[in-house]
Amino acid sequence: MIAYTRSARMRMLIILGGLPGSGKSTVAQALATRIKACYLRVDTIEQAIRSSLPLEEGSDVGPSGYVVLYQLALDNLRLGHSVVADSVNPLAITRNAFRNVAGKANSPFIEVEVVCSDAATHRRRAETRVAAVEGLSPPSWAEIQALHYERWEPDLRIDTFHLSVEESVAEIARFLDR
Repeated sequence: MIAYTRSARMRMLIILGGLPGSGKSTVAQALATRIKACYLRVDTIEQAIRSSLPLEEGSDVGPSGYVVLYQLALDNLRLGHSVVADSVNPLAITRNAFRNVAGKANSPFIEVEVVCSDAATHRRRAETRVAAVEGLSPPSWAEIQALHYERWEPDLRIDTFHLSVEESVAEIARFLDR
């Protein structure tokens, strides 16, 4: 018999946000595996949109990826699944939209910001990472630095400079079990 934490049994929307290269997707995937949640990544959705539409090279898909992500999260929450939503989530409007999804599903949620507090480490990660989504090129360090990212007060902030992936997931799981 597998021992599950309370968080693995409770349907919840877990909203992860943070700059590209912070370790957010790595932590999100490990968390989804640990708590047996549905994993939804906006990068995957946006690249699928780019691949299926005749867009110019480097074209922005606008809010389409996030809108699809919100609906997929809502569908899965209504089916009784926990959902780990992985996106930069840079704006108050995107954060409010995630909260609205949880409200529509009558589901609890938590917001987790993943950061890398050491700029040199963050830059090295950003410059050396391999694209995890086929056809998607990770943003450059200059693009990450130029990204409009509004400050927020999440329920939990994870610093991947100080915590390993396993420690980050354990910290989130402890928060979920409260």
